[in-house]
Amino acid sequence: MTRSSIGTARVVPRDVSVEAGGFVARAETIEVVTSDRVQLIDVTDRVLAFVRASGVQEGIVSICSLHTTCALFINETQNALHADIRTFLERIAPRGGGWKHDDPAHSDCDRTNTDSHLRAMVLGHGLTLQIGGGDLVLGQWQRVLVGELDGPRARTIRLHALGAGPSR
Repeated sequence: MTRSSIGTARVVPRDVSVEAGGFVARAETIEVVTSDRVQLIDVTDRVLAFVRASGVQEGIVSICSLHTTCALFINETQNALHADIRTFLERIAPRGGGWKHDDPAHSDCDRTNTDSHLRAMVLGHGLTLQIGGGDLVLGQWQRVLVGELDGPRARTIRLHALGAGPSR
């Protein structure tokens, strides 16, 4: 077993805007700054503003976390539910659970954050949502949440809207 991780050169893509024959593609990178080790942040309004400004009338928006210990998912924004989600995450992947990734004999990672990696696997790193009528399509209680699982840190989230632009 190797002690070192394999990395990919990290390049944050630039913001782009392309229109061709009624097709629109817009991409933007946003930063989410967290203050706690485990924190849920509602970014729905930021995603909604991006979608509305994108010019895409009918299509999709892809939302991607560029981190292995930061998740994206859909749920409600309600304090009691967020407390329950944090409790659930602690139960399924407890911090200090004797994980090999936290053990210097097996890993060169000094963050002791295996729980964060496992929790992100459960929640997921990306979302693809519909755009309809130039707006983000979500149910009444659905919100886009960033799950900080190894903070506090600044996190990079990539937004990419693709689809049909306004009819001419």
